[in-house]
Parts: sequence; structure tokens; C-alpha cells
Amino acid sequence: MLVPFLKETISMAITYLFGSTGETVIEKGGNLNLGIPGIMCLGALGGVLGVNTYITIFSVENIMGWLLILFAIFGSFIFAALGGLIYAVLTVSLQSNQNVTGLALTTFGVGLMKFIGSNINQDNLTTASRSISKLFNQSFYEKLGWFGEIFLSHGILVYLAIIIAILTTIFLSKTRKGLFLRSIGESPQTADAQGLNVSLYKYLAILIGSGIAGLGGLYYVMDRSGGTTFVEASIEAFGWMAVALVIFSMWKPGIGIIGSLLFGGLYILPSFLSISNVQIKLFDMLPYVVTILVLIITSVINSKNSQPPASLGVNYYREER
Repeated sequence: MLVPFLKETISMAITYLFGSTGETVIEKGGNLNLGIPGIMCLGALGGVLGVNTYITIFSVENIMGWLLILFAIFGSFIFAALGGLIYAVLTVSLQSNQNVTGLALTTFGVGLMKFIGSNINQDNLTTASRSISKLFNQSFYEKLGWFGEIFLSHGILVYLAIIIAILTTIFLSKTRKGLFLRSIGESPQTADAQGLNVSLYKYLAILIGSGIAGLGGLYYVMDRSGGTTFVEASIEAFGWMAVALVIFSMWKPGIGIIGSLLFGGLYILPSFLSISNVQIKLFDMLPYVVTILVLIITSVINSKNSQPPASLGVNYYREER
């Protein structure tokens, strides 16, 4: 059972990884976006609309996998980024409370997905999902035995999530722009005094981070569930787990890869065990328990590298500088 378990763990982990990577980018700029669950729902909605747009233009009989996935990714990213834009305008420009705005955005995103999604023809999603999954030659990974089955049998979005997490780590830790963003998250007053455009950096971080998180919703609908689940999917639940994963990974996307595997493994483990419903509920609580333990440990250690950005969740008033 180990091979299918590890394969399913990686498959489940990617939903969390997209969400946590996007939220990490946002939080590094000093904004706490509790609207990630809603943004992931908007990403799922935009991706499905992108798929339906492609099929409307080219028909089901002429599906080209690479072009289809580009339509889906573009639609997902744009819709999620628009959700991020709403959040950015309200919190950065209008100085609204970040927590209240994020919670309202979650309600909005979930409701919009279910309202519009219930009126969308979902018959083509399964066909489109199969076309996307055929982008890799199945006979290739089958020749590699268990290694190919675990690591090379997934869709393109799995590898895209890992690449984005690695590139985000490099951007935040090794580049000049990443350093500027982190400095804004630590002290926007100091960054402003050094001539940085704080509002511009915050807007870009929120828009790009939201777009990345939205891909998690697209992935769950088109890859993880094989196009069989959309409106009825509890994508918002995975969004909350992604926010918890940011804390677990100590705001480091690289560690987020490992954390997402842990969260994914805990999520699918009950399906590999013969346990009762009560025990399943206990397994569902484990990621949150682990996150709380990490918070306690990092608080005791009090290391600078394991703490959130100093200005996280605090609006910046330039007039008070």
C-alpha cells in the first residue's frame, strides 16, 4: 500500500501548496489575507470558465492538452487575482480591517463559485481533465516502476506548484526585489523612508499571491478530482488548511513543500485505514494540532527566522511616518 499512499499524498498536497505559497507572498508584504479560501474558490471558477471557453471555441473533438491547460491557468489566475484586487483596494488603499475584509472575501468567493458554477455546463470537465492528464506519456513512467508511479505519474499542475514554490523561495531570499518586499513586511515606515513604493509592492504581492493561490482551486477541480467535482467541492476547507500551512512552514515556501506533503498524507491516511468515523474526525484535526505545536515551539525559541513579518496584519498609514 505504500506506493499508492505516497502517490495520493503528493496528489493531495498540491492543493495546499498552491494556497500556502500564494499566502506566503502576500504575508511577506505585511498583509494577512484570510480571504484565501474564497480566492481559491474564485480560482476554481475561473479555471472552469477558461476550460468551457476553450471548448466553446475549439469543440470537444479538437482538444489540445497544452492549449487547454493554458486557458484554464489563465482564467484561474485572473479570477483569483481579481479577488486579490478587491482585498488590496479595501485594505491598502482604503485602510479597511484586514481580518474582516479577508473573511468577507471568503464568503464572497465561495458564494460566487456556487452561484455561477451551478449554471455552468460541467459535462465537459471530465473530458477536459483526461486530456490534461495525457500531457505526459504514461508508458514512460510505467517503465520506471515504483519511482515513476510515485513521482512522475501526475499532471502538469503538480510540477508547476513545486516549481513556483522553489522560485518563490529564491525570489524572497536571494533577489533584491524579494528583499524589498520582506523589508516592507517588517517595517513599511523604514522602507518608505528608503524610497520604496510601499503601496505598489503590497498591491503586486497581493495580486500575484492571490493568483498563485487560485491555482490550488483549479488543481483540485481539474486534476485531483478528475473534473468530477466542482460546485459541491469544499475548496474553502483546503483554503483554511493552506493558511495554517503558512504558519507551519514558518513563512518559508520551501518548507511549505514538506508541510504540504505532511498535511496531504494526514488527509488521505484514513482512506487507507479501517477506522471509525470518530477516528476520521480525529485525523482531520491533526494538521491543526501540529500547527499549534509549531506555533508554541517557535514562540519559545523566539528565533527571528521563525517569526511572522513584524507588520503582518497592520495597515500602513503614510501620514504617521
